[in-house]
Amino acid sequence: MFTTTRAFIFSLILLVVSSAAGQASAGTVLEGAGATFPYPLYSKWFRDYATVNPNVSFSYAAIGSGGGVRRIMDQAADFGASDVYLTDEELKGAPAKLLHIPTVMGAVAVTYNLPGIGSGVKLTSDVLAGIYLGKITRWDDPLLSHQNPALKLPDEPITVVYRSDRSGTSSIFTDYLSNVNAEWDKKIGKGVNVDWPVGVGAKGSSGVVRQIMDTPYTIGYVEIAYALENELASAQLKNKSGRFVKPTMLATRAAAVGAMKKMKDDYRISLVNQPGQNAYPIVGLTWLLVYQQQKDAERGKMLVEFLKWELKHAEKMTTTLYYTPLPKKLAVMVEKTINSIRYQQ
Repeated sequence: MFTTTRAFIFSLILLVVSSAAGQASAGTVLEGAGATFPYPLYSKWFRDYATVNPNVSFSYAAIGSGGGVRRIMDQAADFGASDVYLTDEELKGAPAKLLHIPTVMGAVAVTYNLPGIGSGVKLTSDVLAGIYLGKITRWDDPLLSHQNPALKLPDEPITVVYRSDRSGTSSIFTDYLSNVNAEWDKKIGKGVNVDWPVGVGAKGSSGVVRQIMDTPYTIGYVEIAYALENELASAQLKNKSGRFVKPTMLATRAAAVGAMKKMKDDYRISLVNQPGQNAYPIVGLTWLLVYQQQKDAERGKMLVEFLKWELKHAEKMTTTLYYTPLPKKLAVMVEKTINSIRYQQ
């Protein structure tokens, strides 16, 4: 369903990586599973790392953050990928000490399909929560029209789209709604899978994209890379400072600036609704979950080498796929954590 040359190349990247990952003859195959949020970027990293170390390939199952957590907890993968950090209770339940390794930050875009409108829709937190609570049901609702006087919003029902699988993107999105709307926080809450009051479920970020592209008058949420690669319109959201902000890399980085003051060395922090005039309000870190003590010396060594490479050399790849690299101060902290990973000699 990609409609641009860039998107076509993007899809080929995923195909090449998927094919290469399945070839065990390439040497050691590191097994990973989890989040779809960073999958476009991870796919490119895995492919490009093969030019650095051709003896390593990757097999990555983009099954959602919940699936990634299950795989690493079961020790069925070398790393799990998640857009939601583990709780103290979950960490205690792991068979050994798990580390959260932040890789990048990303914005969750609120996307929509409004024929004849295109980009430019503005949403406040109350309106967005109202739509997902099922209280605002039509595109020409007065609350929407008031924020968008220059747009002729259609007299059509709003079709809400949400992730039906256990999703880190949903966790970031519902974390935001819980943070800004008391009714949502009380009735629905946050998590990788909640009881959505209204809407149509779709599996995976690609499923949400397909549902929005195929169905007029829909609204949904995806990581910004999926929106841009598929030329989906993204709403401007009103941030904590009262400004309407687009989900750009600069706005994502701005959200991290204030949060750095509260960052601890376990990196378990929410980046939603951060202060700052230029901060986009729905931003999240994404993590690789890795055991501090690796059981297999060869695989552990190769995993650590890859983690150091992506931290130091992958920034250009990060920005070309619309993700935001870690701030320098955070990257220095993460390098120390990677160096703490041990493997048998």
